[in-house]
Amino acid sequence: MEKYLVPRKHKMESEGEASNSKQTPKKRKHHKHKFGYQSQQADTQSGNSRSLSKLNEVQGDLFSCPVSDSLAHCISADARMGKGIAVLFKNKFGGVEEIKSQGQKPGGVAILKKGERFVYYLVTKEKSFHKPTYKTLQSSLEAMRDHCLTHNVISLSMPKIGCGLDGLQWYRVSGIIHQVFQDTNINVTVYSL
Repeated sequence: MEKYLVPRKHKMESEGEASNSKQTPKKRKHHKHKFGYQSQQADTQSGNSRSLSKLNEVQGDLFSCPVSDSLAHCISADARMGKGIAVLFKNKFGGVEEIKSQGQKPGGVAILKKGERFVYYLVTKEKSFHKPTYKTLQSSLEAMRDHCLTHNVISLSMPKIGCGLDGLQWYRVSGIIHQVFQDTNINVTVYSL
């Protein structure tokens, strides 16, 4: 089985830099299409909107998604996967030792290749009992996006990552997903029960 290591290209700000570079986040407009929500960001010079990816939210079982979709969810660097949807991923795909051997730190992504799809393990915290930050989640998503672009992945399915047991707010997480994937042709489907 091949190992897919993704070097972290996106350095996270140190705490000192973060306090010096606080900016007011820009509001995003969401336009509802019959296929879901699509982020629209105005191009200030031409007046055109630019957004290629779509973020669709659906109710249903994540594992009933098309087999052509790659999958993603959040884990800790210790790869314990003892609660929540992580247990289902561990039982369905295994590979815990392979994930650990990739040595990803918070802000990175461990990757398994299962058949024609990739399974992305977004490493958003150091230990299973820690809580993720929006910064580590964004960095993990950027690492996953880069791998998707390199390997021609055009369809991703995931749960409401970072929410639930991890405690992040979905409205902020969905905004980060929009931002990370807005200039790609990758369709992201988010499943909830």
